[in-house]
Amino acid sequence: MKHTPSPETLNDALSMAKATQKPGQSKEQTKLIAAGIEKGIAEYKKREKAKSRDRDKARKQRLKAKNTDHESDDADSFDNESYSQMTSLAWVLLGLLLLSWAGFAAYFLML
Repeated sequence: MKHTPSPETLNDALSMAKATQKPGQSKEQTKLIAAGIEKGIAEYKKREKAKSRDRDKARKQRLKAKNTDHESDDADSFDNESYSQMTSLAWVLLGLLLLSWAGFAAYFLML
């Protein structure tokens, strides 16, 4: 599949070819020079597009790695915090249970 260049590219190539035209140069030679310039512009655009895609992929990979690191750090810290809160809550509940049993025992012993 051949990609046709844009009209702006064609005009730029032709104007560059005419700007560098030598005295006595035929129109055919100028058109050939313009075609070469046009190919150069197309190749340059293709290369820049590929570089842009590569930069974008690298940026996305960096963001993904950064987010993964933060999520794992956040998950670890959340697990540690929730574990310590759960153990504290368990000790408090166990203390209340023992206190209530001691209260019932004292009540029945006073009867």
